[in-house]
Amino acid sequence: MVAHRPVTLQINVAPTDLPHAVATLPHQLRQWARQVDEILFTLDLHRTARGGRFAEGWEERRQPMQQLLTSLCEKHSNARIDEVEYTSDRVRAVAQRFFACDWIPAKDTKGAPFFPYFHGLDRARHDLILHLDSDLLFGGCSQTWIAEARELLETHEEILACGPLPGPPAADGMLHSQNGEPIGLGSPAFQFRTISTRLFMVDRSRLLERLAPLRLRGPIRTISMLKARLHGNPPYAAAEIVLSAAMAEKSMSRVDFLGESPGMWSLHPPYRSPAFCAALPELIRRIEKDEAPASQLGRHEIVDDLFDFSAARRRARLRRIWA
Repeated sequence: MVAHRPVTLQINVAPTDLPHAVATLPHQLRQWARQVDEILFTLDLHRTARGGRFAEGWEERRQPMQQLLTSLCEKHSNARIDEVEYTSDRVRAVAQRFFACDWIPAKDTKGAPFFPYFHGLDRARHDLILHLDSDLLFGGCSQTWIAEARELLETHEEILACGPLPGPPAADGMLHSQNGEPIGLGSPAFQFRTISTRLFMVDRSRLLERLAPLRLRGPIRTISMLKARLHGNPPYAAAEIVLSAAMAEKSMSRVDFLGESPGMWSLHPPYRSPAFCAALPELIRRIEKDEAPASQLGRHEIVDDLFDFSAARRRARLRRIWA
């Protein structure tokens, strides 16, 4: 009998995530901790150069975030905290492993993490890695999804990564907010030619063998370059753009699937407003109890019928006007 390959659950966190993380991290561990062999919190303490939404509340939230992670590790013996190291030797080691160069940027053009994603992938103890951002929510609550994903990756070499179904399953079995190609897996399943750094399960050894060395890419639009300069961010495209481009060049794909009943599906909040963070305990209860409204089915981002983001949407429009 062939032993199952172990899996690392790797979650990226930063001090700015604290308002939602106090509710989302315990929720994520309820869904995934019993299915994995290691839990790795990748803690990024490098603040974006000139503030912005990726640096909000950084200093005052730093210690409480570390305390939260410590308390979660005390409850899970296989969990550990790994601070992102920005020493020149560490950056060189990660850059050499994934990019065959001596340096990669800390952030992308928008000030979002770049180096921390690859640092987390590098520090996982196991090659099979389920990566999550800290704001994702999960319904279905299947405790066999990881085993199914592991089998999918082991039997399909053309698949680089996989993930839970984007949004609760719709009655027609289709996606209504993303464009994936339906494939036959016995449950709703869709193939994509891109990857998001929000969520993926990947075989690191396959990534390195098939995609490395990765290549840094600049922003596609001139306006993105100008905004990067204005905010003091490096002129490099996001990590998911780098990975998606490499996937396309090697004709590889990502597959998101529901899996055996009850399955596993994900939801992403389009905004992380104070009102949303305050409502998270009840919202998570509803999601874990599969109480999503009909308008949410087949949609990967939380709709207003589940939580009303209209006020946050108006504020975001005003920020874009004055940015």
